Amino acid sequence: MKMASGRTGIRLAACLLNISEGRRRNVVEKIAKAAVCDDNGRKRPQATVLNIFSDYDYNRSVITIAAPVDRLDVAETLAVHAPGCSIFLFGHADLPWKQSLVQRRKQMGWFDRKAFKAASIVPDIGSAPTLRYGLTGVGASPYVMNCNVTVDTQDLATAKDIAGSVRGSAAGGLKGLQAMAFPHKGQIEIACNVESFDHCDDPLATCDEMGYVSYRVLGKTYSYVSPQLIETSIKKLARARGIKTVGTALVGFTPEECMHCATYALTHGVGEFWRMRGGVFM
Repeated sequence: MKMASGRTGIRLAACLLNISEGRRRNVVEKIAKAAVCDDNGRKRPQATVLNIFSDYDYNRSVITIAAPVDRLDVAETLAVHAPGCSIFLFGHADLPWKQSLVQRRKQMGWFDRKAFKAASIVPDIGSAPTLRYGLTGVGASPYVMNCNVTVDTQDLATAKDIAGSVRGSAAGGLKGLQAMAFPHKGQIEIACNVESFDHCDDPLATCDEMGYVSYRVLGKTYSYVSPQLIETSIKKLARARGIKTVGTALVGFTPEECMHCATYALTHGVGEFWRMRGGVFM
């Protein structure tokens, strides 16, 4: 996500780093610190880690990093510092096609172990995938927020049906929303990626009236579906199936919160901002 701060006069980007480690807190924090320190441990003044979210059950973490736009050459830097890694590009980084992350994952059989054949994958950057390094996706897009709603059931098929109904690709779904259902702690979590988009479908109604929120970046207006509307929509669909919702978790920040936190952290030289607010370890 590109951001601009009138106080600092800098253009910022937020990076969501997803890693397959959520049980060893020391490892996760070591990776987070690598974003704000060089190889000699010296602090990089123009980078900050805003948040760490770790999920023990699925052994994964999401690390939110912010830095000036001209400092983010993620894919190329990763290929240089971690020889052997294999990188595919998506979104605005996937020129000229600009395919979405979902499209690129489907191409590679990402969610189908039987279809996934590492040897047949030709990466955009780096070498062919290996068991040691796996496969890494690097992309650029308007801001993406994560909002997870837990439903009190173990019926995965029904939860998947609810997730399919709220997706932006579904008739009557929520614009910019991607959703999947996963078993989690004896219940099921409907995990939603909330993408920002640059217009509303109905020009006669404001985004706020429809349950969407608008914000401006570099003179351009973007909108996203609010966490409240996501929760309300899933709760309604679940109730129609005799299921209750038991909680909603926002992973990280809304676009506005991210910009304010990043501006504060970079203005005050706070590289490990997540320690001020406390990372979330589930």
